[in-house]
Amino acid sequence: MVNVVALARAGHLPPALAVTALSTVLAATGDVAPAIVVALAIAVFSGQLVVGWTNDLIDHDTDVAVHRTDKPLVVGSVTREAVVTATVLTTAVCVVASLLCGVAAGTVHLVAGVGAALAYNLGVKRTIFSWVPYLLAFGSVPVAVGLASRSGDLPPAWVVAMAALLGVGAHLLNVFPDLEDDAVTGMSGLPHRLGRTRIPPVAAALLVGATAIGVVATHRGAWQWAVLGVVTVVAAVCTRAPGRAPFYATMLIAGIDLAIIVIR
Repeated sequence: MVNVVALARAGHLPPALAVTALSTVLAATGDVAPAIVVALAIAVFSGQLVVGWTNDLIDHDTDVAVHRTDKPLVVGSVTREAVVTATVLTTAVCVVASLLCGVAAGTVHLVAGVGAALAYNLGVKRTIFSWVPYLLAFGSVPVAVGLASRSGDLPPAWVVAMAALLGVGAHLLNVFPDLEDDAVTGMSGLPHRLGRTRIPPVAAALLVGATAIGVVATHRGAWQWAVLGVVTVVAAVCTRAPGRAPFYATMLIAGIDLAIIVIR
């Protein structure tokens, strides 16, 4: 009997749900047909699970070496066979749901979204270019949503820039808690080269910069400048917080940025 909870944890469920929620709201508040919104939500969620599972499958040996007891595969609460089977089946769901959003939108999601994330798992994360998959994956979300809309129009460049900057910030803060463990396994991505001292200010600058782009581009009132102030404080404080708090602060800021984009 498969431990469904452990399987979900191996798929990095919290960030998967966060990314899916943000993508779905962006589509639902845009010119996207309801059926396509549902297909997009399924595509994004299934893609996120595939990325999470492949990450844990590929990193299993290094996770064991550094005693990652937060990993279900390491502690044995779910088997490798169960994760592989779930990955294969969910990949099929992701491909079908993506293409139901339209060939162009589906291709963007599968290649620039899921494909970039898989490239990260397969080795890009060990290089100076570890930030590129996050930039592509996050930046591809508004592009896929725009192509899936009734008009099929691409989003404004500033929306893509906001998403891309958030992605790079998320990358830095996602790795931040694991720097010491990664050092043991020889990881040498951008966050590891920046180090624990430089990651918080760089990540904060990226997150605040993303919000500032939205505020300047939309010009919708003084409330936006107040929001920018709040984001600045959250970024300054939470990027130095322990554990996974910095990454979840990034998702909070992403939600604020989404509000800037969709509130008219």
